[in-house]
Amino acid sequence: MKNAVVPILNPFEMGKIHFDAKLAWQTLFTPTHHYFHINRLEEYKDMMNFPLPPHRKMVFDFVFLTNGTSVRSKGLDHYEFGANTFFFLPAYQITTHKSMSAEAKGYYCHFDSELLTKNFQARELLEEYSFLHFLGNPLVTIDAETTQTILFILRRLEKEYKKNEKVDFGIVQGYLLALLAEIKPFVKTERKVKINAASQITEKYKSALAQYSYEKQKIRDYADILSVTPNHLNKCVKATTGKSAHELLDDMLLLEAKVMLKQTGLSIAEIAFRIGKNDLSDFGRFFKQKTGFTPGEYRKYE
Repeated sequence: MKNAVVPILNPFEMGKIHFDAKLAWQTLFTPTHHYFHINRLEEYKDMMNFPLPPHRKMVFDFVFLTNGTSVRSKGLDHYEFGANTFFFLPAYQITTHKSMSAEAKGYYCHFDSELLTKNFQARELLEEYSFLHFLGNPLVTIDAETTQTILFILRRLEKEYKKNEKVDFGIVQGYLLALLAEIKPFVKTERKVKINAASQITEKYKSALAQYSYEKQKIRDYADILSVTPNHLNKCVKATTGKSAHELLDDMLLLEAKVMLKQTGLSIAEIAFRIGKNDLSDFGRFFKQKTGFTPGEYRKYE
């Protein structure tokens, strides 16, 4: 097994990726930033370096738009969303933030999972909200009436956050749980709809890719994990996504390579090895074919 876990950004390290290096962005945040943070998008978005490169972080987060549009990814999937819509991201999921329109307004919030689950059965609580799941639909759109309730909650969280070291995390937890309860009725009921076998296998394959892409780079390995034949796996993935199983594997390996190029100081040769490209020139061809850049160009400029 290759020991190749990509470093996971804590909230302070996120600033190195999210904000212009010329800015003293550390001064923008309170000492509780690592545990809980909330800000208005219109106050920060112009300081950010869109598109943000792929990265992982150790906190849950959400974006809520009241105006404008944004494009963000969760794993291999990209989502465009607009007003009155939440985008939720679970901790440790790879993400990138491609764009945010000039007129975008709303809130960004992140929080440690313990803040949400303290004094509760964590697993049972998180299972209630599919949008917090690793493979759940991250988008929740609410109606105008509920938006007013949500804005009250977000403003209350913002007020508490600005107390700096005096934040009452019991109050923060209460309002976060109230926010989740308010939007839960608007979660799409896709899990209640019958999902065909091909879709189920494809989702399990995506989950396995996220978990094992460093260790396994052959379709047969994933077919064995899912107890299907490689041919059947490929047919299911093709029918569901329009891509072959091998193309999705390549997409995940490329995503992992991008994370390491931007988020670590590993050499390009070491990154190539960690995604199963033992020949450096093979890795270079693979990366340039997919992105139009060499790994070195991507690390330096993109």
